[in-house]
Amino acid sequence: MKPDTPTNPLLTDASARSIRYLDGLGTRSVAPTASAIAGLKAFDERLPEKPSDPAATLRMLDEVGSPATTAMAGPRFFGFVIGGSLPVTLAANWLAGAWDQNTGLHRPTPGTSFLEQIALRWLLDLLHLPADCTGAFVTGATVANLCALAAARHGVLRKMGWDVEGKGLFGAPQITVIVGQEVHPSVTKSLGILGMGRNRIVKIPVDGQGRMRADCLPPVSGPTIICVQAGNVNTGSFDPIDAIFQRVRTKGAWLHVDGAFGLWAAAAPSRRNLTAGIADADSWATDAHKWLNVPYDCGLAFVRDPEALKAAMAISAEYLPTQSEFRNPSDFTPELSRRARGVEVWAALRSLGREGIAEMIERNCAQARRFAEKLSGAGFEILNQVVLNQVLVSFGDAEKTVRTIQAVQDEGTCWCGVTVWQGKTAMRISVCSWATTDADVDRSIAAIVKVAGGVRGAHQN
Repeated sequence: MKPDTPTNPLLTDASARSIRYLDGLGTRSVAPTASAIAGLKAFDERLPEKPSDPAATLRMLDEVGSPATTAMAGPRFFGFVIGGSLPVTLAANWLAGAWDQNTGLHRPTPGTSFLEQIALRWLLDLLHLPADCTGAFVTGATVANLCALAAARHGVLRKMGWDVEGKGLFGAPQITVIVGQEVHPSVTKSLGILGMGRNRIVKIPVDGQGRMRADCLPPVSGPTIICVQAGNVNTGSFDPIDAIFQRVRTKGAWLHVDGAFGLWAAAAPSRRNLTAGIADADSWATDAHKWLNVPYDCGLAFVRDPEALKAAMAISAEYLPTQSEFRNPSDFTPELSRRARGVEVWAALRSLGREGIAEMIERNCAQARRFAEKLSGAGFEILNQVVLNQVLVSFGDAEKTVRTIQAVQDEGTCWCGVTVWQGKTAMRISVCSWATTDADVDRSIAAIVKVAGGVRGAHQN
């Protein structure tokens, strides 16, 4: 596209196509059809030698690409803990994309940097975390855990007089890392990247819901990081965070909470009891693209000690205008070049408010219970206590359960995933979208029951 090429017709067309796509999510198959997937071969062209009409490129992207997507933004996708995008957050995302601000430093990008700072303050208030914490907008919970654990590494080694950013880990005091047996892989991945090792961690046994057993904690001494879980990825259960913290608080350990989706329970009055003790931690990780329902990608790291996160992340160079009386976002993230993720978070918080966010979370939790009650009533086994938004369903043995899940996905009314938890194969239902109604839940239950009955009948024959 030449610089003087009009952009309005193309952007207007993109907007119209996007709106048509979203308007169709409620009636289309959640999974793409086999013919739509086969149609992707149309993209497999030789690299063009000459420019072509941008409108034709957009048309091809929509006509070939849109049908081959999974309707993750729709009301009946329950396969992962994925929220849709609230209309206001998608609109804010589009506008921020037009602004095209590299939100790393305050001086060149004051508008988006300031919005990010306000959004962080509101988030700390909403999630009942200490008001003097700092935070970082990153890609997702994996990088949020990475940032928080980098700050933790700095913090526990600083107490030992070791400068880990300057000297590295060669010759450093050894750090003990304690996690639960069902720790999320994003935590162990982060530990590996940070040089603390995936295989050196101490794993604590869990109970029948995947919660770390506080009574099994070993004696704590020396540089220690303890990672607890707020929202088990299968069951939605919470580690007994308060009990764990009470046992180790006086030992000087760094306490980190992996709360990718569970941390949002703090914003819902009926679920807040699950988060007891969380505010006493030293760091937290969560996702806004889960229960806040903003577009991908948007994760959040919070750290009680701002200097620990800044020491782990900040860089400078002669050409960078880093001097500012305001916060430079890139001082707290791995990236220097980064999009303005805080804009859509600010938009969600401002438009929903405290009550709107609470209502959304409460509604999804009630819908998860609705799934469990009705599927149990239909004769299927619910494997977990439904304390939040996660439901595990067994349709018999592993082979029958897998066949049922595949058939449900193929049928298209809804999309639920497969998992293996504590030795049992199950369908995992995650309810996390602002767009999901009780009617969507009932329609999905009816489809699941019908499909499961067909699989059972075929199995018996």
